[in-house]
Amino acid sequence: MLKFVALAGSLILATCAQANARMIVDDGGRDVEIPDTITRVMPAGPPASVLVYVLSPEKLVSWTHELTESDKQMLLPSTRTLPASPKLAVAKDNLDVGALLATRPDVIVDVGTVNNAYISRANEVQERTGIPYILIDGSLRRTSYSLRQLGAILNVSPRAEELARYADSRFADFRDGLAAMGGASRLAVYYGRGPDGLQTPPSASLNGELLDLAGANNVAPVEETEGLLQVTPDQVREWNPSIILAGSPIFAYQLQHDEKWAKLDAVKNGRVYRVPAGPFGWIESPPSVNRLLGLVWLKCLLYPNVFRVELASEARSFYSLFYHVDLTQAQLDEVLQVPGSRTPSCD
Repeated sequence: MLKFVALAGSLILATCAQANARMIVDDGGRDVEIPDTITRVMPAGPPASVLVYVLSPEKLVSWTHELTESDKQMLLPSTRTLPASPKLAVAKDNLDVGALLATRPDVIVDVGTVNNAYISRANEVQERTGIPYILIDGSLRRTSYSLRQLGAILNVSPRAEELARYADSRFADFRDGLAAMGGASRLAVYYGRGPDGLQTPPSASLNGELLDLAGANNVAPVEETEGLLQVTPDQVREWNPSIILAGSPIFAYQLQHDEKWAKLDAVKNGRVYRVPAGPFGWIESPPSVNRLLGLVWLKCLLYPNVFRVELASEARSFYSLFYHVDLTQAQLDEVLQVPGSRTPSCD
């Protein structure tokens, strides 16, 4: 049997004795037999849905998270009305096998954290449905790797290589810029999700990974959790961040108008920023390849004296390359210019 071994050693693509199948070893170390030709892919969670969409949107059979009407207008028309499917990566006793099979997926793909819990869940779903279930490491630092690996599985390697090279170039540019800065101090940053801003990803979590990579000092401490923390206004005031990233326009507005936030340094110094979003968030929501554009945005915000980026032009290029759409000026304004918050100037 002839094998093609990835440099990272996590996925091994191989020819199989059967002409219509291939054997792979996924990032969970699991032997998975997959069809040689894959035309229908079910995502196990939101990060996988984004990765499949950017690589081969015609193969995506469902979304696993809710899309607003505005989000849908920033996606290919053929994908706007795809049905919703459950988050298979989340263990549930009442897995509806019949409904899952009705979508006729060739494979199920899960992208994100790979640990014993996710491996067990993948094995469970695969055994109950008979559908090959593939685990791919979705950590931000391995974005180009995950693009290339899923691209090989879906037989769209040229497309994957184009996107992976974009990722490699943005990471390299960022590393070079930080290296030139030397030992610059890290700014204290709080990222608030939800309308009250009191949900936040801790440092070293998948959802907070971009802040860590960008050299920010995420004020939410490291926790033994892969999920999100629920915090209080008192905790945020105690942390007193220099910069606040608001994941919701409601929270961005409250920061400017609610007295309980008035004494925060970030508020007093006008360093509150609404995180751009649509169709996917730039920091996470979900934590997938959409974070590449967030990296560009953060380097403008955190290091304005080091990096020079024409943010509007970068956004247009990214949406065209990754999301298959050309933004109108109105859509670009909607993404970048949110009332009640600031957009960092990078040019």
